[in-house]
Amino acid sequence: MNTVTRVILALSLVSAAYAADDVVSAVHGTVQKIDSAAKVIVVKAADGTEYSLHLIKTTAVHGAKASAAAAKGSWHGVKAGSEVVAHYAKRGTEDTALEIDRVGEDGLKVTKGTVKTIDRGGKTLVVKTDSGAEETFKLTDHAAKDAGKGIAEGTEKGSEVVVYSTEDAGKKIAHFFEGK
Repeated sequence: MNTVTRVILALSLVSAAYAADDVVSAVHGTVQKIDSAAKVIVVKAADGTEYSLHLIKTTAVHGAKASAAAAKGSWHGVKAGSEVVAHYAKRGTEDTALEIDRVGEDGLKVTKGTVKTIDRGGKTLVVKTDSGAEETFKLTDHAAKDAGKGIAEGTEKGSEVVVYSTEDAGKKIAHFFEGK
């Protein structure tokens, strides 16, 4: 094996190892507690499962009011009782929070309805809302890959969903969606 081949092989193996660590999952739930000293947030999903997620300097927080950032028992405005969608990845043996999106006021908006079309490759989702209107969402990379896992591939059309989104320049951006 020549030197160039060895370097390419080594870089491929390193890339594969890091790619495995970068599989992003998401959990929708309620913050149970925040330990600022240990940099851990505990999110409880609707099924009762609790996720302990480690916070890092680059963990992004969206939808939290700036005035709440300094409140005791909060972390960048997220506090116990906050409804959130937390995106996380396994880093070594720890689940690491990459992004925490607050749901509700100043955070992700909630849309309930039925999937009309979904194109994960084209990153679009069209939902017929409970009121009969059609809403088109652009899927984030995470949403296109990981969200809606409870909706079986090929049976997505007609599935009832809840979409968590923001709006940017008049376009709705779905950060996460799940089956009802």
